[in-house]
Amino acid sequence: MDAYKKEFIDFMVESKVLKFGDFTLKSGRKSPFFMNAGAYVTGYQLKKLGEYYAKAIHDVYGDDFDVLFGPAYKGIPLSVTTAIAYSELYGREVRYCSNRKEIKDHGDTGILLGSKLKDGDRVVIIEDVTTSGKSIEETFPIIKAQADVEIIGLMVSLNRMERGLNTEKCALDEIKETYGINTAAIVSMEDVTNALYNKEINGEIIIDDTIKAAIDKYYEEYGAK
Repeated sequence: MDAYKKEFIDFMVESKVLKFGDFTLKSGRKSPFFMNAGAYVTGYQLKKLGEYYAKAIHDVYGDDFDVLFGPAYKGIPLSVTTAIAYSELYGREVRYCSNRKEIKDHGDTGILLGSKLKDGDRVVIIEDVTTSGKSIEETFPIIKAQADVEIIGLMVSLNRMERGLNTEKCALDEIKETYGINTAAIVSMEDVTNALYNKEINGEIIIDDTIKAAIDKYYEEYGAK
């Protein structure tokens, strides 16, 4: 595993974004882990987060794109901080773009924030985590309605690696199959488990034998095929 990916896993734990215990998800599933990207709240955290996304995007997509699109609302700061980091790390100016939940009819009108989309733009969508394809189902037509752009892929921070409610595939694989775009994550839950099992961070073992057994059991029941 690349060094920045290992650092990102520790960063999620230290930022209290990734937690382990007993959680009930929106789907009703009982999960031994939970991720809340809304817990990134400080300037340092957002700066580092943008750097991790930029490195992963550069690894997967190279420099052959023009726009980072972050769906409202959590995708807005993600697209901004990643565009800044991409400029600083790679000297490449990419534009950020996000959508509004409601169309604005005065001043800076329309449904978009940031850059307008132009015919021929190559777009990477950036999100926190995708547990179902619903967000992309909403985002895809919004982007396509603005201009004749090419959506080349999606980058999320964590691949939960669990099957959807109505399919045996994980959300990222479903999106790839449905929309014909590449999908990727900075890290997967397999990466996380391997990196944190019996590892101490700030004096605490993050994934001990009990939590590891709960994770294994969860994936026996809900793991994607």
